[in-house]
Amino acid sequence: MNLANKLTIIRILLVPIFMIFLIFEIPFGNYIAAGIFIIAALTDTLDGYIARSRNQITKFGKFMDPLADKLLVSAALISLVEMSKVPAWVVVIIIAREFAVTGLRVLAASEGITIAASWWGKIKTITQIVTIVSLLINNYPFNRVGIPFDKLSLALAVIFTIVSGIDYFYVNRKVFLVSNK
Repeated sequence: MNLANKLTIIRILLVPIFMIFLIFEIPFGNYIAAGIFIIAALTDTLDGYIARSRNQITKFGKFMDPLADKLLVSAALISLVEMSKVPAWVVVIIIAREFAVTGLRVLAASEGITIAASWWGKIKTITQIVTIVSLLINNYPFNRVGIPFDKLSLALAVIFTIVSGIDYFYVNRKVFLVSNK
């Protein structure tokens, strides 16, 4: 169990703590939840950097790291639907893309092919994180000047989610050809 894997486990353990502050009526709970979400999101960047820089990439990390990311983002988005801050159809698009790309990766792995994260996927992740934080903190400080940053970032997150999903399938279309042999 190396440091990168420990950070991944910490990210998973932060999900229920994040949910407690978000769902229960705790004073400033959504702001505390936003802080926890940011810390958890940063552990994703940090664990990847540590694993690569120390050459400590493990099967556990390859499996659990993306799962931890999906748990964190899905928990946040589903909670935001419950709080009427995000339309359900947006969350369905985002989660459907995650299932589709995960399925593509599983199919590729069964053929001995590894699909690395793309730049579109990284942009998608960043826009989703920025959007979630913006929604959690009620669009502060932009709400004070009437800028709908949360809505703009949500639109960008949906666009980048769709574009990155299409990109993964287009760039890796050979996986379907290999698996049909």
